[in-house]
Order: sequence, then structure tokens, then C-alpha cells
Amino acid sequence: MGRWRAVGALIGLSGGTFLYTTAEALPIGLLLPMAADLAVAPSQVGMLVTAYGAVVVVASIPLTALARRIPRRRLLSALLAGFVVSTAITVFASTFALLLAARMATAATHALFWAVVVPAAAELFRPGLRGRVVSIVFAGGSVALVMGVPAGTWLGERAGWRVSFLAVAGLGAVVLVAVASLLPSAPPDQGHAARGATPDVRRFWLLVAVAILTTAGAIAAYTYVALFVTEVSGFPASAVGVILLARGVASVVGILAVGAVVDRNPWLALVATVALQSVALLGLYAIGHRPAAAVGLLALAGLAFAAFTAVLGGAVLQVAPGRSDLAAATVSAAVNVGITGGALVAGLALPGHGVRSTVLLGALLGVVALMVIGAGLTGRGRRRRIRAAAPTAAAPVRLTELSSPGGSLGSGNEPSGTGVR
Repeated sequence: MGRWRAVGALIGLSGGTFLYTTAEALPIGLLLPMAADLAVAPSQVGMLVTAYGAVVVVASIPLTALARRIPRRRLLSALLAGFVVSTAITVFASTFALLLAARMATAATHALFWAVVVPAAAELFRPGLRGRVVSIVFAGGSVALVMGVPAGTWLGERAGWRVSFLAVAGLGAVVLVAVASLLPSAPPDQGHAARGATPDVRRFWLLVAVAILTTAGAIAAYTYVALFVTEVSGFPASAVGVILLARGVASVVGILAVGAVVDRNPWLALVATVALQSVALLGLYAIGHRPAAAVGLLALAGLAFAAFTAVLGGAVLQVAPGRSDLAAATVSAAVNVGITGGALVAGLALPGHGVRSTVLLGALLGVVALMVIGAGLTGRGRRRRIRAAAPTAAAPVRLTELSSPGGSLGSGNEPSGTGVR
């Protein structure tokens, strides 16, 4: 396909991640207006976010397995059409039950979209550009947190929350047209991104564990960030939005920066991003009471986590032990487990240990993730050395070979067939 068509399709797919991230988080910003309009408690509106995440965790792998034979363009177009319809139902929902059902339908399309979008985007360009392509796709989600959610919240506060969701549905229709017209139609099991470039079961499950731990660490610290900057850093409540904007801008920078280097050494990039997040969170625990340091470290933590998600997407395409879409679905579910778990453990720590404990907890989860990476990679290297040194049973050594020229004992040359190097 032509270069510009591929670029247009990539922008459309990135627009899809923008839409899904905006739609998932929008009820957080519109919590009070939605609760008042629907005559329910704010905690019930909060359930819209919890239920959404639960559907993604449960549905990602089964839906991906069911849709494994559907061509990418047809599947992604159908998912975006489902997004538009379910979001439109959200706009006109007159009861909380109907609203919840519409949100769960959106979450089901979200679960499958995130599993398919990474290999579909990677397929548009040559294998050497995978990391950069994936970073552009993930940048859509970060831009949603910087612009989409704040803009949707602003619009909803002034024109009503339903108008905000209507705008999201309208943007979804535009992205649907772009993807349906520009994305090539190809069988899902063909192409360089259909399966892992260097399949590795052990490293894949290592990625899953690291995804859960690192995400849980990031969310444990982020869930109560407003409380941290007001109680610990001493900022007024009016400054929280600006601080989060700075973090969001740093997140976009992190994704774009890692995209330029991730193709060279994804595992080094993975270690670097997890370590950077842990350092930033430890810094917040130690010197977060200093306003300038708090802003800088929060931005650094946002940059690191956003870069980590982009690296994760590229690494999945490298080590997927089977189909890359099923592997991506598994990692997507793992990330959502981390989101739920991080918020849960931070909520448990907050009452007894204060808000500073949430950033310390996030840092420690990152340290555990680094230990898992180190143990996994070191263990693999040790097993390779043992296999290289172990005798092979394929060609047993005969006594005559031990006395043959160049094969005698003590000659310094090992007989052929021993496998010793």
C-alpha cells in the first residue's frame, strides 16, 4: 500500500486509542453532573469505571480468540461502529441500568480493539519500525488524558454530560470512516506482525507479570495524586489541574521519545522505564513536600509509565509465543488487572499510613518488577550456558575417538560430538 495511505491508517488507529481512553475515563471528570442528572449516588457513577475495567479484563482473551479469523479492516471497523452506537446509547440513556449496559458494551469493543490494534498498526510498515509505530498508536491514549478527558469534562460541565459523550460519538464516526477507507484488507494470520518475531513463552509471561506490577505501581501512586499535591506538597486545590496537565504533556513526550530507541533494544528500554518510574516515586516519597520537586517528579513518573506502555506493546510483538493478537489481549488484561489492583492496595494503605504511603507502595511494586525482569533474564542466560556445556546424546563418544589424532585426552581439543565448547 502507498506510504501516505499507511500513515493515514496509522493516524486513524491512534485516533481509536484516543477515543477509547477518553470514553473510559470521562465519567471520572463528570461524576457529579452524571450523578445529579440520573438521581443516583456518585459512588454508583464510579461503578461505571469499575465495571468497564472488569469487562476488559474478562473479555479480552475470549473475544480475541473468537474473532481470530476476521480480517483486520472488517473487525476494527465493526468495533468502531459498535463504539459509536454504544456511546450514542449512553447519550440517550434515561436510566442508570441502561447507561451501565451501554458502558459494558463499549468496554467489550474496547477489549477486542486493544488486542487487535497493535498488530494491525505494525503490519502497515516494515518490521524495523515496529517500536515507533506502536508508540504512535499508544500516543493517542496519552493525548486523550492530556486533551480528551479535560476537554470532555469542560464541555460536560457547561453543556451537560450528554453533550460531552455525543461529541465523543461524533469523533468516533470520523475515525470509523478513516479506518474503514484506509486500512488494508488482509487475512489476520498473514504478515510479519501476525506472530511474534522471536517467540519466547518464558519472556512473554515475564512481560505479563511486569505489566501487572508496573501498572499497579503507577496507579497506586496516581489514584490519590490530587490528595498528595494538596496535603504533602502544599498546593491549593485549584493547581491540581495544571499539575496533571504537566504530567500529561510529559507522558506524550515519553512515548514519542521511547519510540525512537525501542527498536534497538526493547528489553533495555523496558528496564529503563520501570527503573525511572520507581526512582521518580521514591523521590516523591522523600522530597515530595517541596512543591517544585513534586511537580517535576510527578511529570517524570508520568513520562516513565507512558513510555513503559509503548515499550510493552512493541515487546509483545517480539516475544508472542503464538498469535500476536492473543498475546496483546493477554497483556491488555494484565494491564487492567494492574489498574484495579493498584487502586485497591493504595486505598487499603491510605487510611492507616497516609497518602505518602501510596507513592512508596508504587515505587516498591516497581522494584519488584525490576527483580522479576532480572531473575527472568538471568535465569534464561544461565540455562543457555548449561545447555551449551551439556553433552548431547545424539553422537556418543567412542573409545577409538579418544585416541584418534586431535581427539586424545589431554590434547586440549574435545572429541566431536561431546557438545563441549
